[in-house]
Amino acid sequence: MRESAPLAERIVAEARNWAGTPYRHQASVKGVGCDCLGLLRGVWRAVLGPEPEEAPPYAASWAESARGDDPLLAAARRHLVPVAGPMTAYRPRAGDVLLFAFRAHLPAKHCAIATGPGAMIHAHDGAVVAEVALTPWWRRHLVHAFRFPDPA
Repeated sequence: MRESAPLAERIVAEARNWAGTPYRHQASVKGVGCDCLGLLRGVWRAVLGPEPEEAPPYAASWAESARGDDPLLAAARRHLVPVAGPMTAYRPRAGDVLLFAFRAHLPAKHCAIATGPGAMIHAHDGAVVAEVALTPWWRRHLVHAFRFPDPA
């Protein structure tokens, strides 16, 4: 993808280049292995340059109980641009970063990159990076949306 292409277009193109990468907890190597955060980190590196901070160790379990903190959300707030408005009315744009929580009382434990209003690309345990429909199930668990910062 050419450097002059719109940022969202470059993000989606790079995310799609990761398709087929096997799931590997805490990894972030295209074609070798990544988890959902590793995919996001790899796209950041390819599109924006060096990562703004090193990812700390994190548990693989989606059912991990919250200690009152939400580290994925906190990191997103530090480095991404929040999308305003309630998630129930939100319509994803290509390149948006989506955060999901699997229970109301738990922190965000999954992230994906929207490829349009009805699809996303993500990595999840037991599978490979893939573009999938943003089904009603996913929409029910969507808790936050962000955009990559403009590098200009």
